[in-house]
Amino acid sequence: MKNLPKYVIYVFEKLKECGYSCFIVGGAVRDYIMNRTINDYDLCTDATPYQMQDVFKDNKIISTGIKHGTVTIFIDKKYVEITTFRTDGKYIDFRRPQKVNFVKEIKKDLARRDFTINAMAFSPYSELIDLFGGQNDIKNKMIKAVGNADERFKQDALRILRALRFCCELGFDMEEKTKNAIYRNKNLLMNISSERILCELRRILCGRYAGRVLREYIEIFVVILDDLKNVLGFEQKNPYHMYDVFEHTIRALEELEPDFVLRFSALYHDTGKADCMTVDENGIGHFYEHSKFSTIRVQNICKTLNMSNDIKRQICFLIENHDVFIKDDVNCIKKLIAEHGEKQFRKLLKLQRADSIARGTHQEYLMKFISIENKLKNIIDKNECISLKTMAVNGNDIKNMGFYGEEIGKILKKTFNYVIENPEKNTKNQLLDFIMESKK
Repeated sequence: MKNLPKYVIYVFEKLKECGYSCFIVGGAVRDYIMNRTINDYDLCTDATPYQMQDVFKDNKIISTGIKHGTVTIFIDKKYVEITTFRTDGKYIDFRRPQKVNFVKEIKKDLARRDFTINAMAFSPYSELIDLFGGQNDIKNKMIKAVGNADERFKQDALRILRALRFCCELGFDMEEKTKNAIYRNKNLLMNISSERILCELRRILCGRYAGRVLREYIEIFVVILDDLKNVLGFEQKNPYHMYDVFEHTIRALEELEPDFVLRFSALYHDTGKADCMTVDENGIGHFYEHSKFSTIRVQNICKTLNMSNDIKRQICFLIENHDVFIKDDVNCIKKLIAEHGEKQFRKLLKLQRADSIARGTHQEYLMKFISIENKLKNIIDKNECISLKTMAVNGNDIKNMGFYGEEIGKILKKTFNYVIENPEKNTKNQLLDFIMESKK
């Protein structure tokens, strides 16, 4: 590895001076081999936590992870975690070992890790250690469990989602024995905390190959996202849709940038269709108010996954409004931005555009979205008034004119609508004149 950060070199040199070995392990080694950007370095050593405290006595030390062999050291304005080589004791609650045993050999430490591509170690003082064929699996683009796959997933069921996440991010396939073990143990995911599941879901849905992995492993995903059962193989019987709801959903997700709010909204936007489908006398399917039913479902899963109120609010807004007609009109666009904010309006536009493309029919609708996007750009470029904050008068100005209470709010709204339709009138004198005329 070339160009190691100074803090990593510092750790290696300090431990070597004191007679201890140290290795970079896990994702950093994998990413180096794949020529990917390394964002973090996991370091491990044969020094015990108490020996590390002595080695780095001149640095600020945080010892809260000592029980599991981890010491956090403050180096060059950065907190660095170093963990003692260890083996794991018996696992409890399909998540964590009851105890860890410190060992002196890196080989034993690597043997407890999840996948071969994460079970390699590097030191500037020795050759790369690859005991389980990680380099070969990277070459073959394969996710393979270290040792017994069933045992790995029973130890920590979150590894099931980690395997899928690596497939999403790296575009790798799953080794057959590992894949079979995932299917056998999929229900263990029900034992994992919502926080840990959500953390992996964020990265899965934002992965470059998310659509492909969702298609192939949907049986795994329905364990944690039960509502997706509603879209599997669900035929729409509608001339405006070429695909069933599941394929339409995945295609919509694939059209979106890797933004969690957008992609989760796409994943759930049609989950309510099964709740409200009707078929007319011509055999055509209709889904009146399906946005409302989809919103109810997404509200429940957002709560189950303990999403933040802000993320929940954004997702529910997008799903509730994904089928609302947006008029290709400048004033209409400005009013929607004023009501929902530019950020949310842009996301709604992106979701509606992806939804339209994913139907596979009537692509002329795309011209409408292009036109709306161009109008939006012009509004922003011209710095036109799109909120009460950018209007030339405010509540105090109206109050000083002798208005009180609810009347102030009504006049603000009326004046704002006037500005939207007459952007050139957004000056204080002209708006005060407008308000005075309205008062007569």
